[in-house]
Amino acid sequence: MAKTVGDFVLERLRQWGVRRLFGYPGDGINGLLSALGRMEDALDFVQVRHEEEAAFMACGHARFTGEVGVCLATSGPGAIHLLNGLYDAKLDRQPVVAIVGQQARAALGGHYQQEVDLAALMKDVAQFVEVCMVPEQARHLIDRAMRIAQAGRCVAVVIFPNDVQEAKAVEPKHAHGTIHTGVGHTGMGVSRPRIVPSEQDLDRAADILNRGERVAMLIGAGAADAAAEVVAVAERLQAGVAKALLGKGVLPDGLPFVTGQIGLLGTKASDELMQGCDTLLMVGSTFPYGEFLPKEGAARGVQIDIDPTMLSLRYPMEAPLVGDAALTLRALLPRLKARSRDKWRAKIERAAADWWSDEEKRAHLPANPLNPELFFWELSDRLPDDSLVAVDTGMSTTFFARAVRVRQRLQVAISGTLATMGPAVSFAAAGKLAFPERPAFALVGDGAMQMLGLNALITVSKYWRRWSDPRFVVAVLNNRDLNMVSWELRGLGGSPKLPQTQDVPDFDYADYAEMLGLIGRRIERPDDIGPVLDLALAADRPVVIDVRADPNVIALPPHVTLEQSAKLFAALAKGDPDRDAVLKQLVRQLAL
Repeated sequence: MAKTVGDFVLERLRQWGVRRLFGYPGDGINGLLSALGRMEDALDFVQVRHEEEAAFMACGHARFTGEVGVCLATSGPGAIHLLNGLYDAKLDRQPVVAIVGQQARAALGGHYQQEVDLAALMKDVAQFVEVCMVPEQARHLIDRAMRIAQAGRCVAVVIFPNDVQEAKAVEPKHAHGTIHTGVGHTGMGVSRPRIVPSEQDLDRAADILNRGERVAMLIGAGAADAAAEVVAVAERLQAGVAKALLGKGVLPDGLPFVTGQIGLLGTKASDELMQGCDTLLMVGSTFPYGEFLPKEGAARGVQIDIDPTMLSLRYPMEAPLVGDAALTLRALLPRLKARSRDKWRAKIERAAADWWSDEEKRAHLPANPLNPELFFWELSDRLPDDSLVAVDTGMSTTFFARAVRVRQRLQVAISGTLATMGPAVSFAAAGKLAFPERPAFALVGDGAMQMLGLNALITVSKYWRRWSDPRFVVAVLNNRDLNMVSWELRGLGGSPKLPQTQDVPDFDYADYAEMLGLIGRRIERPDDIGPVLDLALAADRPVVIDVRADPNVIALPPHVTLEQSAKLFAALAKGDPDRDAVLKQLVRQLAL
């Protein structure tokens, strides 16, 4: 039996298969930290620079491995700092457990220093949140937190007052009012449940799909383990496949019937697919923007999702199917009638090929000093097949979604539903710690880099020497502008860019990397891109690339409405400081 509750908690986490904790110390978790020091074959404690980074790294671990990510934070401010990363996990359905400290039980309710009602604070973000008030609770609270996080792909929080952490560990008695839980999860001899819709529901869905003449598929993160099944169904139905942002890595972009991203940052080919189809099959996606889906009534709908609460949420579905994506598609396949290549499929493939041709032209348009799309275009061909790629929120996401052709083994981590700034370097670092033999990339805007990425880079500098493959590349789009918000002001709000809110302080990211003992390089013109990327992929340590990008390169949506056009020109007419440069780039793109 462990000596203290702190000892027991760490040992129980290891029994659940946890090998790594992401956290930052504080007196509210001294009982757990002391136990870590006593632990034989101790868990790997990754010391971050900020608790928000700890939560992002736990979420990144979950995104890249499928395992539960675990973060550790002290009471009060430490716990509060976790929230943004925990919400990212919640909204993108990633399994994360947070172990949080609290003041001693006797002080609670006494307006004590750093006393926060943590159960109330965590109630919205966590599906399971409990306070361990006596040592006998520790066993079932850890077991419940791990099992619920894994089974529900959600966040669970267990709060330990510091005096409980240091109390003697006690097993629950065999008596009324006690709970005796056990360890067990997938990967420990426990199989995942097979969730497949009923035969009747499958037949109804197949009938709808078989009657469709122009079938479109939309896939998201829920299809991550169903790539082969998606391809088989698409071939059987001669369908085109569009991808929501979190589905970017599910299918290779080289497949001729894959039209790429959907939405504001999507492709014209995906827009044509959605607006021209008569049947929509949505698999594992909660893509939120209904204006990019078929008009209601224009297409019949079939949807597959493991979560029944997500069915018919974005589009009214005639056949909503609750089930695992791969198993459900596998069950559907023999019910679907095989079709030969037809005009619809040929049209889709032409649209996808035209998109990539146009994208190459867009990437090579001149800019001052550099077209950021060109960096992503050239990166695409150099990404190793087994890369781990984390992309931050902002224009880096847009250019990645459009210009990078993913391949089958490449894994992608993006904050999708929360779309928060700042997680990319932390995501990539967590992935690299889990898979030290694989190359990792963080693609970040300068706003996100200054928000949290610079701190996360210090964490990278502390741990990179343990990686068997040192390749870790951070590319910063340095345009000294909160660029996505600037474009949203113009295109959605009809307001000119406001320098006092949008300008980002100039910062030398390459020199900062060198100061940390890493390699720093700058890209200031098109001819720099290839040599710098080649150097980064051959380097013996992490590399930070300062990409001096033109902030006025606009990423036009797949179809521009009259309202959007009017607002953009109204913003420019009101005295936008970059009006002439924006107009020049706009004319170049429209001339393609």
